[in-house]
Amino acid sequence: MDIRSIVQDSDTAAGRLFDKCVLLLILASLVSLSLSTIPDLPPPWRTILATVETVIIVLFTIEYALRIWTAEDRWGYVRSFYGVVDLLAVVPFFLTLVWPAMIDLRPIRGLRLLRVFRVFRVVQYNTAMARLGTAVRHARDEALVFLFATLVLLYIAAMGIHYFEYEAQPEKFKSAFHSLWWAVVTLTTVGYGDAYPITLGGRIFTFLVLICGMGIVAVPAGLIASGLTRALEDERAARESERDAESGTTT
Repeated sequence: MDIRSIVQDSDTAAGRLFDKCVLLLILASLVSLSLSTIPDLPPPWRTILATVETVIIVLFTIEYALRIWTAEDRWGYVRSFYGVVDLLAVVPFFLTLVWPAMIDLRPIRGLRLLRVFRVFRVVQYNTAMARLGTAVRHARDEALVFLFATLVLLYIAAMGIHYFEYEAQPEKFKSAFHSLWWAVVTLTTVGYGDAYPITLGGRIFTFLVLICGMGIVAVPAGLIASGLTRALEDERAARESERDAESGTTT
């Protein structure tokens, strides 16, 4: 059995074991990273966690190199989504070694969690992941239109609240750019309360923006649900075609 079948394939016992080991490494890395954020952690524990993190990084680096080496299209893997995730999972550690004074990039290591989806995809959730990918492709055009409409609404909301509230609250709504944060948290119905209207016109305008925000929150879920329904219909049609082909061959 060659290394390629172990690293790239999950149909063999060795390949499945390799994927499960990678999954355990991902979980161990996330636990180690989370524990290292505890402020009052004793120095011996910090030393242990740093050692564990170093070992895990080395193993991830070896795995990344093996995936490049065993890939049929090496440059294609490097440019792929999972290739970029694999790279970002190890790069912050080495950048910190080269430039210790640079900004802390440890949160980027949380991207390793995305690697779990690859393990799921190749182990036992292949059908579900493929169906979700098909649903996203079905809803792609609608999602782009929705994204453009959302950007337009953000602009209108920022300009509108600036018009209504500038004279009453010039320090919070100095310009459309300063009002953009309010537009984002209001359209997404988060509403942190750090900036809010105090004029009658601003409150009426905010009410209208909130109504639009409810639709913005609901539309993406509807698009994915519609895409999943179409994906399931495509699967049923494909299965029926296969059965018809098999029955035709039998007769």
